[in-house]
Amino acid sequence: MFWTIPTLMTWTRILAIPLIVGVYYLPNMAVQAQNEISTLMFVVFAITDWLDGYLARKLNQASAFGAFLDPVADKFLVCASLLILVHMNRVHVLVALIIIGREIAISSLREWMAQIGASKSVAVHMVGKLKTTVQMVAIPFLLFDGALFGVIDTHAWGTVLVWVAAVLTIWSMVYYMQKALPEIRARVK
Repeated sequence: MFWTIPTLMTWTRILAIPLIVGVYYLPNMAVQAQNEISTLMFVVFAITDWLDGYLARKLNQASAFGAFLDPVADKFLVCASLLILVHMNRVHVLVALIIIGREIAISSLREWMAQIGASKSVAVHMVGKLKTTVQMVAIPFLLFDGALFGVIDTHAWGTVLVWVAAVLTIWSMVYYMQKALPEIRARVK
């Protein structure tokens, strides 16, 4: 099921990364236009995260490859966007290190747990889903970096939300590590 509609939508999130980054390197484009275009692209591609899962279930096109690729695409999109935001001084580097570091650590932990047949102990939990949701709201706010509808200060709200996401990131990492600890102890002895 490599070429299903849901899997193709997941691939679009990966292919979106150079497009979102590239917007900031287009010559003679106003920063506000760059912000608006990158925000729109991020939101559209982030929506595909929900939509591809929905379609996979609805069309009975769920696959092991799709289940693998979906979180990878999310992580690529979030990490690339965070690096753009660090480069533009809209996100503190510590936040990016926390979020990116956690993604690497937990992905590695999940891979190892799957190899030893204990992947259920690090299955996705609500705190991980909440972390992802907060990230997916914070990032477009920070990409937009202006007054939304002339009222909402997206930079201020995005900054608060990205720090909340960093806290949730640490919380979720601790949660997953605690769930994996019995298996780790059993294997290290």
